Amino acid sequence: MTGKCDAKRIFAPGFVQVYTGDGKGKTTAALGLTLRVSGHGGRVAFIQFMKGWDFYGEIAGLAMLPGVRHERTGTPDYVYRGKVQPVDVEEAKRGLVLAEECLASGDYDLVVLDEMNVAVDYGLVDADAVVRAVRGRPSHVEVVLTGRSAPPAFLDMADLVTEMREIRHPFTKGIASRKGADF
Repeated sequence: MTGKCDAKRIFAPGFVQVYTGDGKGKTTAALGLTLRVSGHGGRVAFIQFMKGWDFYGEIAGLAMLPGVRHERTGTPDYVYRGKVQPVDVEEAKRGLVLAEECLASGDYDLVVLDEMNVAVDYGLVDADAVVRAVRGRPSHVEVVLTGRSAPPAFLDMADLVTEMREIRHPFTKGIASRKGADF
């Protein structure tokens, strides 16, 4: 989707939200906000970092929502801390360029940078570059940054911070991730 958004603004002003922590639900919460904004006729850019797999349920789900642009960066391979490959860095740079463009354009009511916190934590993206892009956005643009290990710079600029904390998870009983619930 390109072009200026002529619809009424959803947010005035747009806040910065951070969903972080070791518990489940950070991406799910961002998807819920995306659904709400779409339901109000808003426009959303949902950019996923480090998620190049094709089996995520949100890929098809986001495609069904009007006004939503969904971009994925990353490869189908898992990225391990300390074992980052050059392609992982290139994909993260591509995602950052997309994020900067979407934030600066003013075309979107909501920009979700899914797993951005992890991309910064793994050294794929510079936190200061993200902060500059977020702070330079038009005032009506709401931003969500998700992922474990949110950097202090993100927490400092956020208007809302939610920490997901694991109390119990089926994984600890040896139950694998489930389609529809976990991906």
